[in-house]
Formats: sequence, structure tokens, C-alpha cells
Amino acid sequence: MSVTPGDHPNGAVRTVLAEDGVLLREGLSGLLERFGFTVVEAVGDAAALEEAVRRHDPALVVTDIRMPPGFSDEGLRAAVRLRRERPGLAVVALSQYVEQSYAADLLDSGGGAGVGYLLKERVADVEEFAAQLGRVAAGGTVVDPEVVRQLLRRRRDPLERLSAREREVLAEIAEGHSNTAIALRMHLSEAAVGKHIGNILAKLDLPPDDGLNRRVMAVLAYLRSA
Repeated sequence: MSVTPGDHPNGAVRTVLAEDGVLLREGLSGLLERFGFTVVEAVGDAAALEEAVRRHDPALVVTDIRMPPGFSDEGLRAAVRLRRERPGLAVVALSQYVEQSYAADLLDSGGGAGVGYLLKERVADVEEFAAQLGRVAAGGTVVDPEVVRQLLRRRRDPLERLSAREREVLAEIAEGHSNTAIALRMHLSEAAVGKHIGNILAKLDLPPDDGLNRRVMAVLAYLRSA
């Protein structure tokens, strides 16, 4: 496909690219330019990504997820922060894996508009890839089906919403201990235990007036996930 950048609908999309691999960064930069995107800067780490966005105020960010210095989820966390600062900034995250820690935060940001999450190994058609970036830049949402599958699987476990301390309290409830006993065993005040239990019931979406014992329902949720 022959593309003339000046005539391409993506030509007005100022883009910052973040990828730590030099060869892949150069390849992606050339690909984006070929399909009419204007790459205002290509960087190799998450800190440089945030600086480049503040410097150039682009319309689109395309970022790898695992970047220096830790090669964990630095790019994804940077993308979430940038979306919070600039709700109108379109972001596409690229990864070899589904990083669940901040993936939901990114996809939930900005009401889910102008955001994408694509797995590198499944980007086989460069024209379709460029079209997906264009859709995100225009305010659309593009998410790899495998990302959706893994996030839905995680969200089916209601206990994922609980903090570590709330899980400990729920385990005590499952053993049949009262609030007073839990407070003594965990060296907490009864007020603190009550607050934790209230948070647990709220996070498990257990309604207060359904005529059922919510503590029992919480225990059943705990046992189903054990």
C-alpha cells in the first residue's frame, strides 16, 4: 500500500512513541510515519515518555508496557498517569503479556474513550494495526480479545477487590470468630474490625437489606475462591 503522509487522515495525529528496544523503536517510528502519523519524539523509557508528552502535547501515545528501569509495568503506569493529567490524550499500550496490575485502570480511564491495549505477537497486519491506532486517536477503543478474556477472568473473583488486611479479616470471619474475637486475635480495635467488615461487604456488593446474612454470604465468597 502506497501512502502519502500529507494526504493521509492520520497526518494530523502528533504521536509520541515509547519503546526501549532501539530496532523496534525505529521500526515502529518508520511504520507510523509511513501511515501518516507524525512522530514528534520516540523515547526509550517511561520517564522520557512523560517528559516528551509534556514537552510536545501530542494527540496520541503509543507505548510499550515493560520499560526501564525495572522492566515490569513502567510504561503502563506512565500511561495511566498521563491519562489522569490529560483525559483527552489517546493512548495505545503494546505488550507481549497482559499486565493486569494497571490494565484495568488504563482501560477505565477517560471513560474508556481513546484507549487501546494490543498484544505485540498478535499484530500481524500492519495496515490493520495503523487503522487501530487511527481509531483510538479518533476517540475509539481497541482491546485485544486475549486482554479482555484475562481481565474478565480476574474480575470474576470478587476477592480481588479486597486489601490484604480485609482478606485476613474475612478469613477470621470464615472461621466463625466474632468481631470482638477478631479484634483480639489481630490486635485491632473493634471499631477498626467493624470498618474492615463494612468495606468487605461493600466491595463484595452485598446489599444491606436483602433479608440474608451478609456475613454468611461473604464467607461463601471466600470459600468459592479458596
